[in-house]
Amino acid sequence: MASASTLIDRVEVHEFAFSVPDLGLEQAAAGVGNMAYVAGSSLAARRYAVRLRCDDGATGSYVSHWVGTPSALAQTVMLAPMLIGRDPDQRELIWDDMKRELRAYDHMGHGVLDIALWDLAGQRRGASVSRLLGGFRKRLPTYASTYHGQEAAGGLDSPQAFADFAADCQAAGFAGLKIHGWNNGDVDREVENLRGVRARVGDGWRLMLDPACQLRTWSDALAVGRVCDEIGAFWYEDPYRDAATSIEGHRRLRERLNTPLLVAEHIRGIEQKAAFLVGGGCDMAHLDPEYDMGITGALKIAHVVEALGLDVQLHACGPAHRALNSALRHTHMYELALVGPGMPNVVPPVYDEREYSDSLEAVGDDGCVSVPDGPGLGVAYDWDFIVANRVALHEFGAAE
Repeated sequence: MASASTLIDRVEVHEFAFSVPDLGLEQAAAGVGNMAYVAGSSLAARRYAVRLRCDDGATGSYVSHWVGTPSALAQTVMLAPMLIGRDPDQRELIWDDMKRELRAYDHMGHGVLDIALWDLAGQRRGASVSRLLGGFRKRLPTYASTYHGQEAAGGLDSPQAFADFAADCQAAGFAGLKIHGWNNGDVDREVENLRGVRARVGDGWRLMLDPACQLRTWSDALAVGRVCDEIGAFWYEDPYRDAATSIEGHRRLRERLNTPLLVAEHIRGIEQKAAFLVGGGCDMAHLDPEYDMGITGALKIAHVVEALGLDVQLHACGPAHRALNSALRHTHMYELALVGPGMPNVVPPVYDEREYSDSLEAVGDDGCVSVPDGPGLGVAYDWDFIVANRVALHEFGAAE
């Protein structure tokens, strides 16, 4: 057992750049859903890595997947000095202090530091984070989560392309497919797409729809939701331009639809998510250890949802997401996000893909991915790559 006198004496935040082949942008900003297939192109991407060190030499790390934005990075850098001199086992107190510190912001830079603390705890004890959480699943049923539909030729550019990709994923053994439609909120095209994909894969295989808040009005959301009912969708997620934050609007959708609503990805914190659930805004709640203030925050939300007798779904992918999935009874599938025909996932290339991958090829014949069982998060980051491609380094505490 680690000594109680162990303290964190150094925090590093490494911002690094990499490129992803055959991807480009159809909109100006490199948001999560704005990528498109562009043959021969190269998408410039940035993420950041956090590394914590204790005065006994122990380290903990995490590399961001979806929160690698300038906004999240700024919040992480703002919080990082708070860890110096802290007992790393006091994760609850540290979590509460960081939550208070970001009270005026959206908390998106909090999660990576908390996840690194969990990795540190596992590294110091020679145990996986899954084991520390009481994980019982070793293999996770996995669904393919598509890129958004695109206007230019290639990739997911038509209902036919979505149907073909869905059939390929079904044949590969995936547990289901989530459709991210087009960014212009065209109801007729969304309806055609839903019906075409269901006709192609047949009844029974899980299909989900996430317009990512692109449908323009509540009435548009209702119209598309009725087609989700028609095709037997497993869930309907973040439908329209309220940014998936209106309790009343979603409660009224639920009253008129049979398909379960999966919402709350864009609402931060246990208090706000609890209010959304109690107010009738969703049937299933989304949580994400990067978005929701770390593994500590995600666990709190998961337990609130469980207390209400409802289900949670983990948003996006990563080793922390797999550890949480392994330990939650009331969840369904792991999200392999984002994928498409000939479209690589924009996960930072910091893993040995023989050991860990979130590519289409990572899913086994059983339709599952494995839960890492090595110490901490169970993954070894390629620090040589991170340092070689580093564009900024923020250092706090004792020198190396």
